[in-house]
Amino acid sequence: MTDTVGSQARTAPGGSDRPLTEAYDTALLDLDGVVYAGPHAIVHAVDSLEAARAAGMRLAYVTNNASRPPRVVAEHLTELGVPAEAADVINSAQAAARLVAEKVPAGSKVLVVGGAGLVEALTEHGLVPVRSLDDEPLAVVQGYDPTVGWQHLAEASYAVARGLPWVASNTDLTVPTARGIAPGNGTLVAAVSTATGVEPEVAGKPLPPMHRETVIRTGAERPLVVGDRLDTDIEGAFNGGVDSLLVFTGVTTPALLLAAPLRHRPTYLAADLRGLLVAQPEVTALGGGRFRCGGYEARVDGGELRLEGAGDDSYDGLRALCAAAWTAADADGSAPDGRKALAELGL
Repeated sequence: MTDTVGSQARTAPGGSDRPLTEAYDTALLDLDGVVYAGPHAIVHAVDSLEAARAAGMRLAYVTNNASRPPRVVAEHLTELGVPAEAADVINSAQAAARLVAEKVPAGSKVLVVGGAGLVEALTEHGLVPVRSLDDEPLAVVQGYDPTVGWQHLAEASYAVARGLPWVASNTDLTVPTARGIAPGNGTLVAAVSTATGVEPEVAGKPLPPMHRETVIRTGAERPLVVGDRLDTDIEGAFNGGVDSLLVFTGVTTPALLLAAPLRHRPTYLAADLRGLLVAQPEVTALGGGRFRCGGYEARVDGGELRLEGAGDDSYDGLRALCAAAWTAADADGSAPDGRKALAELGL
């Protein structure tokens, strides 16, 4: 592998002379938008994960979605053709429950705004989930669940306004579904915050509690974070000092990647999970602000990204464009216009 593992000074996508399944011992895979979207598997996900497992890579599924217990998520994965056990799934409910358990005595009641995933995670730590402030909880924990409504948010607001510790599993503003992008837990947390003037402590990606929970439960020594979101998956890897692979099967677009600040820049990028199974091409600096990957060369000219050459893989062109855009942004804070270059790549 030619890239520096855990590198924080990223001005171009990294390269690996070995398949990522050989360079890393554990893939820490996001679920929504990476492995599945709603009830359906993402294209190429099942076959790619089967091949990664056969190559000796451990697969762990790390998600900010706190609505379902790990057992249920594992059953869903298995039904899709991705064999998994409950221990393979780490969610933000588990990270949030650990934070709460560090704040209140064992056996304490905790007001839950969310689904079965939070209930199970709290129970694992010896805490007692309740649904009303009238039950005299000592803390509040909030996570995404499609059943959360006004009454649940009101109970949380009453409790938070009284000064109870408040932990949110995550603050993702959106969640991908089979029908499109829908409001996530961050929108529900914002409602309680608006009503109370209080901000919660957040457990999920990209913050350290989620990374800590993942390391505790997986024991990974050479982890690779795999995700579709810059602001959770990739930033979480940055905060944890580990490498990452961005796939374009979820919410991130190539245009967003070109404009990514340092903490949102992945080590590697690929169209989908097939990227785990192959070596990653190098980006070469040619001097004068020019960068090459595969058959493509990229540079910034007059505030616009320019692309020359051609190749078999349009993502080689995107890698070269990232190097040019990120280098320019770091040099003078500019955000070069990449729309024409991306159109030339069909991205």
